[in-house]
Amino acid sequence: MSQEKPVAISVKGVEKVYKLYDRSSDRVREALGLTKKARHKKHYALKGVDMEICQGECVGIIGTNGSGKSTILKIITGVLNPSGGEVVVNGRISALLELGAGFNMEYNGIENIYLNGMMIGFSEKEIDEKLQDILDFADIGEYVYQPVRTYSSGMFVRLAFAVAINIDPEILIVDEALSVGDVFFQAKCYHKFEEFKEMGKTIVFVSHDLSSISKYCDRVVLLNKGEKLGEGSPKEMIDVYKQVLVGQYEIPDHAERDNLLQDEEIREKAADSVQGKKKKEQAPEQGVNPELLEYGSKKARIAEYSLTDGNGTRTTAVIKGQDYVVRMRVSFEEDCPAPIFAFTVKNSKGTEITGTNTMVERAFLEPVKAGEVKEITFTQRMNLQGGEYLLSLGVTGYEGNDFTVYHRLYDVLNMTVISDKDTVGFYDPESEIKVTEGKEKQKKRIIPYRGIG
Repeated sequence: MSQEKPVAISVKGVEKVYKLYDRSSDRVREALGLTKKARHKKHYALKGVDMEICQGECVGIIGTNGSGKSTILKIITGVLNPSGGEVVVNGRISALLELGAGFNMEYNGIENIYLNGMMIGFSEKEIDEKLQDILDFADIGEYVYQPVRTYSSGMFVRLAFAVAINIDPEILIVDEALSVGDVFFQAKCYHKFEEFKEMGKTIVFVSHDLSSISKYCDRVVLLNKGEKLGEGSPKEMIDVYKQVLVGQYEIPDHAERDNLLQDEEIREKAADSVQGKKKKEQAPEQGVNPELLEYGSKKARIAEYSLTDGNGTRTTAVIKGQDYVVRMRVSFEEDCPAPIFAFTVKNSKGTEITGTNTMVERAFLEPVKAGEVKEITFTQRMNLQGGEYLLSLGVTGYEGNDFTVYHRLYDVLNMTVISDKDTVGFYDPESEIKVTEGKEKQKKRIIPYRGIG
C-alpha cells in the first residue's frame, strides 16, 4: 500500500456485537430492567478490525461465510453502525450490496431511478444527466414505465445494478453483485467494473470468486470469524484462505496476526503450526519452487512428482500443441477410503486456469491400504497460451461426509509454455478456418398475380 496516496477508507478497531437471546421473553425482561443478570450472549460479527484503503486501490475482502465480509461493507457504507471503533470515508460511495433495497414496488422504473439517486445524495439535475446511461445499461425497454412489482427477477436486478453502477462515485463497494442477470449482462457488468478500475476509482470488492479477486485486486484482506487474519497479495491470501476452508490453518495469536505474511519468520512459523513447512532445499531441482506451500494431514504423501513431455522426458518447458504429462508418486501412511488425486495450473497472478482430478474423471474410486504406493499420470494436450504457469498437486478425499486434505503442494513446479501463435484469452480454441469465394445471391423472380380466369 502506497503511503503517498491519500486514504479513502480508514477502519480502526471496528467491532460489531449482537446480543443473542435464548427466548424472546429474556429480551423483554432485560429491556425493561426486570432482571439483574444478563440474559444474552454476545456474538462478535467483527472484532477489532483495522484496514486502510488508499485512493485508486482495488482491495478484495475474502473469508468463509460468517466471517464478517458483508458486515464490514455495511458499516463502511453507513447501513450499520459499529459497536466500537472508528470508520472514516473520504469520498462519495456507490454500493452494490443488496440490489434493489429502497425500491418502491408501486413506483415505475423511472420513478425508482430518481428515488434511489436522491437517497444516494444526487440532485434531480444530476440524475437527469445520468438517466439515459442508466436506461441503456439496464436495457429493459418499455418496462421501465411499468411498476417494478410487475418485473421479472432478472429485470429487477438489471435496473437496480444499472442505477448503482452508473452513478459516478469516488468509491465503489461491491458485494457479490457482478454475477446478476444472464451471461451477456454479466459481461457488461465486468466491463463497467474494469472501466472504474482504469479510471482510478477506489474499489472494495467482496466475492467468493477467487479468480476475479486474483484478476482485479491489488491487495486482499482475509477475514475469519469476525477477525482480520491477514492482508497481502491476492496469491498469498488465497493460498491461506484455502487452508482455512479445509480447517488446516491454525490462527496465529494477535501479535502474529497483525503482521501475517509481512514477515518471513512469522510466515514460516504459521506454516509449521499446520505441519506445512516451506520447502528449503540446498540445491532445488530446476523448475521446483523452493518457496512452495505444503500442508495436509499426511495420511498420504506426495513423495515424487515431475512434468514430462510426450516422450517421457522431464522438462519445465512444453511446446504449445504437443502432449505433456503430470506425474506424481503417492505413498500411504494410513488407510484411505477413496483418495482423490488432482492437479491444477495457475497463471503468475494466481488465477486457476485449468485442472482435474481422478474423481471428476472417474479414473480411480477405490480404497487404499497403509503401506501402498500409487503412481498417477495425467496426460493432456497443451492448449494454453505462451507464458509462465505454476503447477499444484494434491491428494484429498472424503472420510464419511468430511472432506479431508491428505497432502497438498501449491505452486510446486514452474511450467513454461512455448508458443509461436497466441490467440485471445487463456486457451487456443484451435479453430479450423476456411475462407471461400462467396456466391452472388440469386434474385427471386416475382410472378405477378393475375387472378382466376
